Amino acid sequence: MGVEDALQGRIDSHGSIVGWPTQAGPVPAYAGRMDHPEELSALLRRFGREECAQEPLYVALCGLAADDARLCALLAEVPPEQRKVNLLLAALHERVLAGAAPELAAYYPSAGGERTPDAGLAAALAACVEREWPALVRQLRHGATQTNEVARGAAIWPALGAAAAATGARQLALLDFGCSAGLNLGVDRYRLRYRCGDGGWHERGAARDEHGAAEIEALWLSAAPPPADTGWRLALRHGLDPAPVDVADPVRLRWLQACLWPHDARRRERLARAAAQLRTLPHALTRADDCIAAIGPWLAGLPAGVQPVLLTSWVLYYLGAAELARLRETADRLALGHGLAWICGELPALSAQLLAPPPLPALPPGEVASSATLWTLRWPQAGRVAERALGWSHPHGRWVAWL
Repeated sequence: MGVEDALQGRIDSHGSIVGWPTQAGPVPAYAGRMDHPEELSALLRRFGREECAQEPLYVALCGLAADDARLCALLAEVPPEQRKVNLLLAALHERVLAGAAPELAAYYPSAGGERTPDAGLAAALAACVEREWPALVRQLRHGATQTNEVARGAAIWPALGAAAAATGARQLALLDFGCSAGLNLGVDRYRLRYRCGDGGWHERGAARDEHGAAEIEALWLSAAPPPADTGWRLALRHGLDPAPVDVADPVRLRWLQACLWPHDARRRERLARAAAQLRTLPHALTRADDCIAAIGPWLAGLPAGVQPVLLTSWVLYYLGAAELARLRETADRLALGHGLAWICGELPALSAQLLAPPPLPALPPGEVASSATLWTLRWPQAGRVAERALGWSHPHGRWVAWL
């Protein structure tokens, strides 16, 4: 779970590509379900203009969809609380990866395609939607973007070290809330490489010499080097999700891959390696319709001598105001009653509860501040819940600035 691909950068819309060919057929009956088609068109146009700068194929697809009632009708099939353009794009990508959209596959590098967006894209998209409408509707009505961005581990790893230092613990029990496939649970097994301001590389994690380990590279923007390993370890790994993904299931794993940008070969390889590593690690994923209510029972079942750590990363974005308030109340109550520590990585308005967000660092060229992730830690201290800002990162872990 998580916004994953929703914040990639800013770019002007490529709206000049031709629209749907008139011979593609009539607007399906589903289109009548749209209460506000102009809002859906605007949503598509805005996503293409502002949020997928590094994926020209998606810029083009958003432009085509915004101008045609059929694609707006397709987006209208998404329940309002999940109505995000990246879900529609992922559903199309999944059909391509499944081999069900050969016309579109020519444009998707993830499927071996090398064709750049051109006037033929509209017809290819029309053919896919016409033929795969039932499968697309099922995915949009019942699916959710569930990527695990493994590179976010560049920030999760030092955050876990900070939780260990704040609590004095060495054995951590990690609960990934909204875990999707649970790939964050293997963060300590990945190869972490930080490039510092002097051009040198600092390596962390337990997999520096492990063949086939997922590799994460990030710019380290802080003056001090990345924190050293202080001896903590993940003793227990558990994930909660309304629909956890079993990485041993090729169909479910394909959905995770479909939620990635088609041009990003590095992310595809990283996800595949992380999934292979997770299959070798002892861990548990629990399906829960009410993940907030499931935190307490998980904590109560832990053995003595481990420090419980709740992790949320780009999950609060999906919660309504009432659910967010309930999660915060639950986490604080379990902190005071059972010692729960909470690592949170979100937009600053969501991750910081008591403190004012610290200043952002100077960002690398081309990066935007609006999507920066603030990492915070809340833990019990002297009978109250303390809160500290840990650092900033790119939402996909491309850069990290620790405080």
